[in-house]
Amino acid sequence: MTHQAVLVSGVRTPFMRSHKSYVQLSACDLGRLAVSGLLERTGLSPEKIEHVALGTVIHDPNTPNVAREVILAAGLPTSIPAHTVSLACISANMAATNLADMIGAGRITIGICGGLDTCSDPPIRLSKKMRKLLVRFEKIKSFTGILKEILSMRGIGFRDLLPEVPKVVEFSNGKSMGEGAEILAKQIGVTREACDRYAERSHRMAVQAYEEGRYKQDVLVVHTPPKFIPIDRDEGPRSDTTVERLLKLRPAFDKQFGVCTAGNSSFLTDGASAVLMMERKCAEKEGFAPQAILKDYLYRAGDALYEMLSGPALTIPLLLQRNGLSLEDIGVFEIHEAFAAQMVANLAFMQQDAFCRTRLGLDKAMGEIPMEILNRWGGSLSIGHPFGATGGRLLWTAARRLQEEKQRYAIVSGCAAGGHGSAILLENPNFA
Repeated sequence: MTHQAVLVSGVRTPFMRSHKSYVQLSACDLGRLAVSGLLERTGLSPEKIEHVALGTVIHDPNTPNVAREVILAAGLPTSIPAHTVSLACISANMAATNLADMIGAGRITIGICGGLDTCSDPPIRLSKKMRKLLVRFEKIKSFTGILKEILSMRGIGFRDLLPEVPKVVEFSNGKSMGEGAEILAKQIGVTREACDRYAERSHRMAVQAYEEGRYKQDVLVVHTPPKFIPIDRDEGPRSDTTVERLLKLRPAFDKQFGVCTAGNSSFLTDGASAVLMMERKCAEKEGFAPQAILKDYLYRAGDALYEMLSGPALTIPLLLQRNGLSLEDIGVFEIHEAFAAQMVANLAFMQQDAFCRTRLGLDKAMGEIPMEILNRWGGSLSIGHPFGATGGRLLWTAARRLQEEKQRYAIVSGCAAGGHGSAILLENPNFA
């Protein structure tokens, strides 16, 4: 690549628990708020945007390319192309690397990436039998034909009339993400106490970050209908979270032997993120200070059942190797916290010689990521996890931490359904 893609600004809506504050808003609405807020925050003329890439997971059939609908709703010029990316919980990560490749190849110089999702308005549909019947009804032109189809409904039972609510499960194996976390935890012996201690830390770090004003410049103020009360912070972080309270909760997936509970699992969340990315020389010409260079990235997939949530362990060590870096070179880690069990397991796998040798083909284990450089401003367990938006939050948080903590390199990573993993390497352009 002859051009460097840099992150220059980022915002997001407050991340709110589903079926509450954003219940009147669609995913497109949330995306519009994020993109409009980004442009307002930066003062960049919309006419200078050349491409928009947004990630999403829960697809609304009315907005199949929701990124395009977002920019139209936000009032951006109709000449700007936009595409939607879907790679489960790392959809925004993929949107960002798509855009970085376009900038690196010299195709564009300015773009917006990020993502959006809402679980408050899922695309509920009818059963397959009912859908097929309604399609046939649509094609019938005669009364006789309609009567014939009505008579054919005798083969449809009461259950066929019930709506189908989407489930957060893998199509290939029928397992939920929580069940996948339990499978992963059992492989390496993750304990319940370790999970609850990790979850408590996530809340403690997020609360501390808010108290220190870390998110003031990133989180937009959103006024939601019908009362339009302003919301200016995430709903999830709790100052009263303790290990003792978490230990009292019952397992949510494996009722008998499980370690995952409602308290140490990320919750259903609504929200959107938007990150402004530019070619480095263009950013400087436009008067923007580059905050992070998107230097390299890696995607990988493992076993869809046993490695459903192993993404960080499958990608981070290999990304380091490819760039000739060691663990000691990285000063900032931002890793998506789907479940505390998933985090504890991945951190343990990266310390195992056997895993790194047999699974990744490395000479030895990557090593132990110091907790003091991992998710210092909280993570998905406390802040929340709108599936398509989390990657945007991780990237911009990492970029800001590079500057505030005066570190050279950061890694952003996450797991995703289907056994996918992503690791992105950021470099501080101002490091001296």
